[in-house]
Amino acid sequence: MQTIAVVDYGMGNLRSVVNALQVVADDRDQVILTSDPAQVLQADRVVFPGQGAAGDCMRAIDEYGLRESITVAAQQRPFLGICMGLQVLIEHSEENQGTACLGIFKGQVKYFGDGHKDQSGVKLKVPHMGWNRVTQTQSHPLWHSIADDSRFYFVHSYYLEVETPDLLAGVTDYGFSFTSAIARDNLFALQCHPEKSADAGLQLLRNFVNWDGRP
Repeated sequence: MQTIAVVDYGMGNLRSVVNALQVVADDRDQVILTSDPAQVLQADRVVFPGQGAAGDCMRAIDEYGLRESITVAAQQRPFLGICMGLQVLIEHSEENQGTACLGIFKGQVKYFGDGHKDQSGVKLKVPHMGWNRVTQTQSHPLWHSIADDSRFYFVHSYYLEVETPDLLAGVTDYGFSFTSAIARDNLFALQCHPEKSADAGLQLLRNFVNWDGRP
């Protein structure tokens, strides 16, 4: 039996994440939605989702007293970041006229731009919303049984730009190639929503539930 904590800091509808994890977890596993820092620290593995603006997310994390527990969990146990739960792991976001984030990794979160275009000059919609391919840039246990260039569901206007190339685990093309997954040690995080990504997403969550936290 293990406890899987889904961090609740009041940003977004997290029930779909909990439901998807309950589908793939063992019957003996306990999936909890919690805003209690102690429960986050005590869990065997942690899922850190989120939606909304970076500034609001960081304020909520601090209001709930979750900054330290999220940072410690990200360093010590199997940890999965989803969407905003990827972006705020980085040092800084352009959103909300600049937001200092958790700073676990070096990098920037940047706006696609109102005039964002593809390589042929056709204007692309922002936010980037819908299904798109994720190209795997390194082998990883969370990619197990997921074909390269599988399609996942995205909803975001800002994208991650990392400073350390070996942090990259997946990229996606939307006018240019941007970071859509990162991995280091016991941590894996994605810009897309595996809980909304049909079979590929469920397989990734299943892989996470069974992951020992080693690359």
